[in-house]
Amino acid sequence: MPRRLLPRRILAAIAFLAAPLATAGRCAADTPAVVASIAPLHSLVAGVMAGVGAPALLIRPGASPHAYAFKPSEARALRHAKVVFWIGEGLETFLARPLRSLSGEAVVVEMTRVPGVVLHRARAGGIWEGRADDRDHDHEGHNPHLWLDPVNAKAWVEAIARELTAADPANGAAYAANARAMRQRLDALIEELEAVLAPVRQRPYVVFHDAYHYFEARFRLNAVGSVAVSPDRPPGARRLIEIRDGLRARQAACLFAEPQFPPRLARTAIEGTGARLGTLDPLGAAIPNGPEMYFQLLRSLAADLGACLGGSTSR
Repeated sequence: MPRRLLPRRILAAIAFLAAPLATAGRCAADTPAVVASIAPLHSLVAGVMAGVGAPALLIRPGASPHAYAFKPSEARALRHAKVVFWIGEGLETFLARPLRSLSGEAVVVEMTRVPGVVLHRARAGGIWEGRADDRDHDHEGHNPHLWLDPVNAKAWVEAIARELTAADPANGAAYAANARAMRQRLDALIEELEAVLAPVRQRPYVVFHDAYHYFEARFRLNAVGSVAVSPDRPPGARRLIEIRDGLRARQAACLFAEPQFPPRLARTAIEGTGARLGTLDPLGAAIPNGPEMYFQLLRSLAADLGACLGGSTSR
């Protein structure tokens, strides 16, 4: 049976549509290897690189960045990276030594030191379980969970575009355009979350781990204490009694646990207090990675806070 040839116009259309794909493939191949440490930061880097390439995520979702053991593939990705974005030694202590051993060609960007970021000092005293000299906070006494302030995310996006352009000038226009769009989306996100959280802004609550200082300060929430220094250091029986007393004294509406803590600890802490039990995850372990992850993470935090503080979560 003779082969039927496609009309010339259809062949031309196929060639036209395939050209951008081929160009994109060449751009991705030529893009320097980029690594981001945690999922929220990876999401912002992925947004700036959209259409050009994709960064590698170093720390697996759901794993604690405070203490982490590399898989061979992750160690290999770090060794081959040309640009590395990380929060800093206050959060990812384990990364400090491997980063110092990278070749001189690799650019390492510590997000804590990006110009324009807002820093909050570690909280202590009252029923805040935290100390300014604790290893789970950086060496200058700052809370390291900077990504939970979307204004910090805006400063990061600008710095990410700048560093990527320096490493990959050919795609500088794409990085700049993506960063501009990301900043506009972050402005819209701030307005959206302001509206969601306004009705519960004055309700007192306690968190299990003081990871939300930046989010709370940005949206003027009323957190009154935390249970533990970090997810890697669960509270003891005496501390749980202190928290129970603190919940009663401050008439806290909710205690927010985290997926990394055993649920029984949170249930024990709220016994007899009248507080509801909610859950927050500062790293968004259940959210798919990619450019949308950061936006979904902050929306999830706002929704979970609003649900519990608003009274829709069962006690």
